[in-house]
Amino acid sequence: MAIGDRLKEERSRLGVSQTDLATAGGVGKTTQINYEKGERSPDASYLSAVAEKGVDVLYVVTGERKPQSSGSLAADEALLVERYRSMTPEAKATVNSVSEALAVFHK
Repeated sequence: MAIGDRLKEERSRLGVSQTDLATAGGVGKTTQINYEKGERSPDASYLSAVAEKGVDVLYVVTGERKPQSSGSLAADEALLVERYRSMTPEAKATVNSVSEALAVFHK
């Protein structure tokens, strides 16, 4: 699997659009598309920026997942926490209720 394929996989895993990841990386949508198609290679500044949004850059570049220590969050977990922290108290209460119901249902 090539860098572009892994970048697309990471974007999909995080549930963000090409436009959103392009914006996070400081590039245009066309550039993002070219990265994912393997027609261009992302530079270090782009990779650094998208890493802050949860992209596992080690995986994108090497194909090897970043080792996860027991105390750290996976990228998708960190994204959930980031989104949760930006919510109103009412929205947080709703998320807590829904997650509790899902946890009980899927045990």
